[in-house]
Amino acid sequence: MYEDIIKEIKSNLGSNKDLNKQYLSSQIEVYKDHPYNKEIIKEISRLMWDCLSDDEKQEFADISNNENPILDILNDIYYDIENGNYETPLAKLDRFMETFPEMFEDDKVSEYHFFTNPLEEITFRKYIGPKKEMRYIPDNQPLLDLYYVYGFLLLETQQFDKAEEYLKKAIRINPVSARIILELSEIYKVHTYTFNEYFIRTCDALKYAYYPQDIARCYRNLGNYYIEENQTKTALALLIYSMEYEASPLAYAEIKSLQSKNDNLELSLTECMDIIESKNIQLGPNPFILQTLDELIKEYRKNKLYNQLLYFLELKFDLTNDEKILSEINEIRNNY
Repeated sequence: MYEDIIKEIKSNLGSNKDLNKQYLSSQIEVYKDHPYNKEIIKEISRLMWDCLSDDEKQEFADISNNENPILDILNDIYYDIENGNYETPLAKLDRFMETFPEMFEDDKVSEYHFFTNPLEEITFRKYIGPKKEMRYIPDNQPLLDLYYVYGFLLLETQQFDKAEEYLKKAIRINPVSARIILELSEIYKVHTYTFNEYFIRTCDALKYAYYPQDIARCYRNLGNYYIEENQTKTALALLIYSMEYEASPLAYAEIKSLQSKNDNLELSLTECMDIIESKNIQLGPNPFILQTLDELIKEYRKNKLYNQLLYFLELKFDLTNDEKILSEINEIRNNY
């Protein structure tokens, strides 16, 4: 039904852009009460954009760049958040969200996403994939950051239900963001009767993670899970292995505490890895992530796109500590 309507509308467009704009405006009125009115009007709006002159498009872009409430509120609160003051930013966001209009909401035809880089999009397509037509949220509309930051602040003030709502909004936009999934998992650590959801979400984050800090946090989370399950040896193995990716003082303190309560139990790195694998838990970065990094590096190297190449080489080096990669990074920095 939707596709037939859009096809008919497009068939009535001609070469005169002014007449096209008038016709499209009339169609908005025609379909305002249609069951698919939201989706039809969105597509008509996209067709209207194509009818604008270059000057009109530039004028619209200038207005959009000058009037960016999402960016303005985020810039206004970041300083306080970075300095550990959560009360003031939360109050500002509470007021902001009261009047904030819904933007880039999924509908019956389209779903809206934002990915930080091609690695995330490739990962999304591999493990989840779009169920509808996929559209991209513009870079200048940081809706993902807005929902994530608001969810984080709500969680910090123990408003668990509301925090879950906004973190899930962020995950809808980027379902493979390990950072956001891990934040959501904290709710299921303290606000549910069982740790099952906490475990599942953490394993999802581990599958998608490509920063060492996120991988380490996943293993610490899993260590906490096995502490609750009274499987001390597994918990200890996970916490020790997490230190391969981030030397966390809190993890170190937890390791020492567990060892002191269990006859100073010592585990070698190999023993830790064996225990983790025996639990069918992913060991280290997802091989698909490493493979995709290699493919992106190869592509950008071939096309001599050095900024992009450097970005993905640095991601790969942080995960592998490969000296050959470090040499290439230094060569690019010195020569380009």
